[in-house]
Amino acid sequence: MKRVLFISCLFAGAALMLSFYSGEDWGFWGHRRINRMAVFTLPPEMIGFYKKNIEYITEHAVDPDKRRYATRHEAVRHYIDADHWGEYPFPALPRDWNDALMKFTEVGLVTMAGDTLLLSRDTVALNGDTGQEVFVALHMGDYRVAANYDRAYRGFFIKNILPQYYEDEWVVDCDSLCALFGITPGSLDCQSAFAVDRLSEYGILPYHLLAMQRRLTEAFRQKDEARILRLSAEMGHYIGDGNVPLHTTENYNGQMTNQVGIHAFWESRIPELFADKTFDYFVGKAEYISRPKEYFWNMVLASHALVDSVLSIERQLSIDFPADKQYCYEERLGQTIRTQCEDYAAAYNERLSGMVEARLRSSIQAIGSSWYTAWADAGQPDLRALGEHLPTLVETQEMEELEKQVRGGEKKGRPHE
Repeated sequence: MKRVLFISCLFAGAALMLSFYSGEDWGFWGHRRINRMAVFTLPPEMIGFYKKNIEYITEHAVDPDKRRYATRHEAVRHYIDADHWGEYPFPALPRDWNDALMKFTEVGLVTMAGDTLLLSRDTVALNGDTGQEVFVALHMGDYRVAANYDRAYRGFFIKNILPQYYEDEWVVDCDSLCALFGITPGSLDCQSAFAVDRLSEYGILPYHLLAMQRRLTEAFRQKDEARILRLSAEMGHYIGDGNVPLHTTENYNGQMTNQVGIHAFWESRIPELFADKTFDYFVGKAEYISRPKEYFWNMVLASHALVDSVLSIERQLSIDFPADKQYCYEERLGQTIRTQCEDYAAAYNERLSGMVEARLRSSIQAIGSSWYTAWADAGQPDLRALGEHLPTLVETQEMEELEKQVRGGEKKGRPHE
């Protein structure tokens, strides 16, 4: 009875948090529920450990959203504006992180006279095996590296630019550019050199998913209880984001089609009203993911394929539905807020033909499968010796500091609602 009461209080509190953070992905309520239900997809060898820590997995599902108040590097992990990079399925966007960052990083130098020269690349050839574009020439001013320079540039990029990813400003040494072009150090008319990331501003979600999967696998390999739980909870959050269509488009909140607010309408308001009443959370067993990179990209592409429906259905409904019945006012946390009326939300949910429920179910199944795959790839370590995790003093202090930043700060980076 106490457990039932605790769970009821947990979800009631989460619903209040949802009203306060009404623009977050799936809502705080939704992310918590998705993570919680993913536990029940796990095999017997894993479920005991996860059930002992189900409250941790549930509560910490929202940590990545909270971290958006602490660092500008967090927001880009929650989305990818896939349509910025061309037409579906976006062949111009490399699926490998290093390849994508290398391709879309702008490199240049400032001459002694103050002029800026940018490195430019020819990409007219295709790799016969993969169909990917191959850099065949590199230009900067009068200098040129010809005949497939990919290996030389890759080495230059990994050594000189990639380690600076989390720096506020990327600096390149002029002599390193000389070495790239095969000329004597000091030969370039170079006062200073630089690199600018033109990829991350449009989101890095599928790349981050693969990185998180590797980290979780290593945590299992080390039997690091705290790290397993933290990464499992956060992996659940990012997978949930990857199943939301509006996390895969530049028109992420309908701002390009006069539909501002549709982001929270689709992923927060509908689940808040109908998930516990009508959604089926039981999705079956977790499955082994044999090709994680392909799996995560396919998940994001499947979400993106629904973007047009998400937008066009709401646009038509707003025409068909009485205008004075679309928005209502509700009291939440002592404030009066304007939100979609329940009947209007019900009509949208019905016209979506179960899309929100299907993506929520996909999230649950994918999260369980991610956890299971990491455990399997780590050699299926025995988890019976791991117990219920009690936060250390350091962990408690870190969470208190994060909560303080959430209460008193502003989100860093581009909003995605």
